[in-house]
Amino acid sequence: MADKEQTGFNDTERRATLGLAGIYGSRMLGLFLILPVFALYAEHLASATPVLIGMAIGIYGLTQAVLQIPFGLLSDRIGRKPVIVGGLLLFTLGSIIAATADDIGMIIVGRAIQGSGAIAAAVMALLADLTRDSQRTKAMATVGVTIGMSFTVALIAGPFFNAWIGVPGLFWITAALAIAGILILLLLVPTPAHSSVHSEGEPVPALFGKVLRDTQLLRLDAGIFTLHLVLTALFLALPLTLRDAGLPVEQHSWLYLPVMLLSMGLMVPFIIMAEKKDKMKQVFTGAIALLGIALAGFYLLSASIWGLGLMLLVFFTGFNLLEATLPSLVSKLAPGAIRGTAMGVYSTSQFSGAFVGGLLGGWVHACFGETSVFLMGAGFILAWLLLAGSMAVPKSRTRGSKLSR
Repeated sequence: MADKEQTGFNDTERRATLGLAGIYGSRMLGLFLILPVFALYAEHLASATPVLIGMAIGIYGLTQAVLQIPFGLLSDRIGRKPVIVGGLLLFTLGSIIAATADDIGMIIVGRAIQGSGAIAAAVMALLADLTRDSQRTKAMATVGVTIGMSFTVALIAGPFFNAWIGVPGLFWITAALAIAGILILLLLVPTPAHSSVHSEGEPVPALFGKVLRDTQLLRLDAGIFTLHLVLTALFLALPLTLRDAGLPVEQHSWLYLPVMLLSMGLMVPFIIMAEKKDKMKQVFTGAIALLGIALAGFYLLSASIWGLGLMLLVFFTGFNLLEATLPSLVSKLAPGAIRGTAMGVYSTSQFSGAFVGGLLGGWVHACFGETSVFLMGAGFILAWLLLAGSMAVPKSRTRGSKLSR
């Protein structure tokens, strides 16, 4: 019985993990739902330009990046749940503003307010308060998995629901998800007897200097910045390219569904190879190369539905591999005492990349055309591939803890 208690979640930990994973996942689902359809919708908005459309898609990343660590630190002072409730209320407000907007400017305002409900650090801090040391990593990994699941669901569900209720309806769904998150927090997630700073699970200001001087961690931060820059820019151009190639927007879900399912299956043997065969660096750089191949393919095969579908499969196989391995590498390369701070900087880099990708992708679209966005993304991927070539990666635990180069 004692062994079971030591190796598994107790009731409090189970409720905390499932509840907070649901809150975090539903919030990210709300942010991602418009990604596969917004560029098509925004073409018809008053005053819309490619740059403003890109800003509308990516602006949440700027406010999220700026506020997530300060909100986490605020939760140390006033409590986790008040900060999370406040963040979800901001997210609700931003969703309602975007849902009722009839011009691109108000949607930008709404998306910025959505991002300002930056609860990631506070959620992870509350999870750390409610879990034992032996279960904390597993609980945080469970919450992390919900981000990838939310993106997959959003990519498939976005075009489907858009055909039914339109983009304003998607924003109303995100508002409802935020209200549901508040109810889950108040009714399901336990309240800790006391809160404390857990350096392995949340940022600590005194440790920022150490993290920012670690060149290996900075390489990973640059990687996640680039990955989300390219992803955001991609969805400024891809929905338009699919439509122009002859695939109506209401049918985009039927392309994304098999692509996402197949790509998740294809990545599994590579994950096993990286961990069990000690081939992490080869798999990691190979995944980056897949992104570059896909982006070049989008440009060259932009008139072919079958070609675009194949390149989507290549892209998301690489993307899913990187989304799985990047946080794992941060966790392995950052000692326990600085892990929370390292993950905080990593998350800030991720959201910053989304903002820059929207803005820069919109500018490239405006100046050189929609398919030029794919070439821009390929250029960033090439730079990342060169940077990753000098990166150190840890050996798997079964083979030792030294770094392999």
